[in-house]
Amino acid sequence: MPADPTEWAAAISFGIAGYAVLSVPYFLLVDADPADFDPRPALRRAIESGRLDPALIAVVNTRHTARDTAERARRIPRDTAITAAALLMLLTATPEATR
Repeated sequence: MPADPTEWAAAISFGIAGYAVLSVPYFLLVDADPADFDPRPALRRAIESGRLDPALIAVVNTRHTARDTAERARRIPRDTAITAAALLMLLTATPEATR
């Protein structure tokens, strides 16, 4: 009887789990330096190489766009009030005052 996909998935999962369990002592006993886990040197090299320039520019542009949009949204009530007051003054003024 051929194996169905669930049996294959179980066998693969069991194999991966067994490999992981047997690898734990090795990774606990290997001589690892804390500097090996520090991502800053790799990030510094990537930034200095220029590979991340488009991403950094996109982040800065997005930040400026968000700041400008928030500033415009903050000014909307004031601009609307000024426009409404000016239109109200024009509508209530006498015809001689607008000449």
